[in-house]
Amino acid sequence: MFKKGSKINSIFTGSCPRCQNESMYEDKNPLHLTKVLKMNENCSHCGLKYQIEPSFFYGAMYVSYGLNVAVGIAAFIVSFVFFGASIEQSFIAIVITLIVLFPFVLRLSRNLYINMFISYDPKAGQK
Repeated sequence: MFKKGSKINSIFTGSCPRCQNESMYEDKNPLHLTKVLKMNENCSHCGLKYQIEPSFFYGAMYVSYGLNVAVGIAAFIVSFVFFGASIEQSFIAIVITLIVLFPFVLRLSRNLYINMFISYDPKAGQK
């Protein structure tokens, strides 16, 4: 499932969607908040330009919105249903969860978005 060549591998590792040989990001750690969205211009293995067109990743905002809604709903269900928290406590749990997961959702949304348009090519980057 997470083998090289699968979209899931590229999405969760943040690797180049075409060759999956290197990270798209300058800093692989999403917890370095000042560098969370700093991306390399091109893949050094296959030459894929990550910013396919100007403002390409604006579309990732919609993906991010959907992911944040899903995370918020999950946080509500866990806090309200499983832990029996009040509505106010559940709201606080949602806010805290969204703040803590913010850098991961940012990267995941970009990874999902670029993988919608670029497919894995096992011959990419080979000379």
